[in-house]
Amino acid sequence: MSRRAWLRAGLGLLAGTQVVLGLAIVLLPELFWKWPWVSHLPPYNEHLLQDFGGASLALAVVLCAAVAAMERRLVLTALVAYLVNSVAHLLFHARHLEPLPAASAAGFMALLGAAVLLPAVLLWLAADGSAFGGTDAEARRPAP
Repeated sequence: MSRRAWLRAGLGLLAGTQVVLGLAIVLLPELFWKWPWVSHLPPYNEHLLQDFGGASLALAVVLCAAVAAMERRLVLTALVAYLVNSVAHLLFHARHLEPLPAASAAGFMALLGAAVLLPAVLLWLAADGSAFGGTDAEARRPAP
């Protein structure tokens, strides 16, 4: 698979997870809250969950636009936005693992770590511009 194909597939995976997560939270906030990795930090706050679901859907829109356009600046922006969110999420939960059993905490940290690692690798793939048609100047040139 080409660098561009890996990048597009990774962006699609990130976008898909944000769509599923956002819709699940917006449509079924109480069900989302029942996940042990979420509900160990009470109290339940539907407003906060709805905002989080909406933000996840907004991030999905940017990621989907990046998949569709495969334009370097948009791809880099989408990946940096996802990475900022993922790092903040990982750091918060890393400080609040006490209520979870050790195996569950380890699994959760692995999942959140993957949510940081994947966009970081994709950012590395996108950084030199070769996934967008060669040199940096070529990557910025509009298609004919």
